[in-house]
Amino acid sequence: MEAVVKSTRRPYDSSGRRSQAEATRAAVVRAARELFLSEGYASTTVVGISAQAGVSVETVYKSFGGKPGLARAVCEEGLAGAGPVPAEQRSDELQRTETDPRAIIRGWGRLAAEVAPRTIPILLLLREAASHDPSVAELVKELDDQRLTRMTRNASVLKASGLTRPGMTQRHIGEILWAYTSAELYELLVSKRGWSVRRYTQFITDAMVAALLVE
Repeated sequence: MEAVVKSTRRPYDSSGRRSQAEATRAAVVRAARELFLSEGYASTTVVGISAQAGVSVETVYKSFGGKPGLARAVCEEGLAGAGPVPAEQRSDELQRTETDPRAIIRGWGRLAAEVAPRTIPILLLLREAASHDPSVAELVKELDDQRLTRMTRNASVLKASGLTRPGMTQRHIGEILWAYTSAELYELLVSKRGWSVRRYTQFITDAMVAALLVE
């Protein structure tokens, strides 16, 4: 009778490799953000990003597909905000638990104060680069369309409250939210006029409340 030999091989644990991959990705995104802001989008190279992140050029291309993919990743990281829970999830939770539309808009203002400084400087660089790079122009349009879609979805919550101004459709409300959260308005007030982020977010919050809700 043959003896049964039990395997001593341990189950493969992929958590270490996954953590390393996440750390590598974070380092590349951080390097891309720093170089885009310091050197501009056009002057930044994948070679420079890979060198600053301490990874191979092949790793960057494999993970992001080039500079537009890196720019997208930088924007997505900024949109997630600074907290452990992504800003979009926190916005969704606010809308589920809060019934006062004014409180909802003010909550959005707090999220804007967190997200705008992380994303809009990059978006402004991309907008400048879009004039001579079709792939960047496509990315800018896609990001702008995504924001309009998000704002239109947010508008449904305000519309359902019954406290929006008479005659306003969900689409109209969404377009107003979209306009007040635009990179262009941030550029005018913060970049060009020197407003603090706190003053800017207080302004857009008050403006959205006044424009959308009845007294």
